[in-house]
Amino acid sequence: MPNNQMLSIGFPAILASSVHDIKNSLTALRALLSQLENIYQDPKPNEFKHLEFETNRMNSSLMQLLTLYKIDLSQFSLAIDEHRAADIVEDIVAQQSTLLSLSNIELITQCDGELFCYCDSTLISNALCTLVNNSQRYCLSKVLLSVTQENDYIVFSIEDDGMGYPENLISSDYKQVPQLDLVTGNTGLGLFFAETIAQLHVQGQSRGFIVTDNGSQFGGARFKLYLP
Repeated sequence: MPNNQMLSIGFPAILASSVHDIKNSLTALRALLSQLENIYQDPKPNEFKHLEFETNRMNSSLMQLLTLYKIDLSQFSLAIDEHRAADIVEDIVAQQSTLLSLSNIELITQCDGELFCYCDSTLISNALCTLVNNSQRYCLSKVLLSVTQENDYIVFSIEDDGMGYPENLISSDYKQVPQLDLVTGNTGLGLFFAETIAQLHVQGQSRGFIVTDNGSQFGGARFKLYLP
């Protein structure tokens, strides 16, 4: 068998193994960062918050890659349970608090405390955190995270006041493997992961999905995740 064919067959497993190794190194790095923070007296330098946020973001991206790998091998199953939508929103706000404290971006939340959804809350929170983070990077001053009910779906929406999605992220087929944009560095992995996870949520004949447009009430991008 040619060497390049062997590499092609084994590359997904090699990549997954490498991601595991990186996650282990990242865990050690986060532990070291925690130790260093304990050495400094309050108020601690803002660089610590930057490092904490970036290491958490890297860990989240690696988790997404591993999840997609397991889904591709049919070795993954959701942990579906009933959750208050407000609890998921609160978890996302807590995870974004570090970045919010370092910027002048306002994260607004709107959610009826009586809304419940059946989902894998860990995966949904992870997917939404990535997209809230992206919105904070590209917005001007504000991001809205809201939850509503539309017919038989619970809808998580993320809106901002930035320049909006480029055309390729509005008309894109999210089930296609994302491609790296060498100009912006945008891989589209966040949308691809959100669509993949949404599709795994099924109730009867209904299946989860996502929608992206530039219909934000603030004039920018709008992302919507529909869960049946």
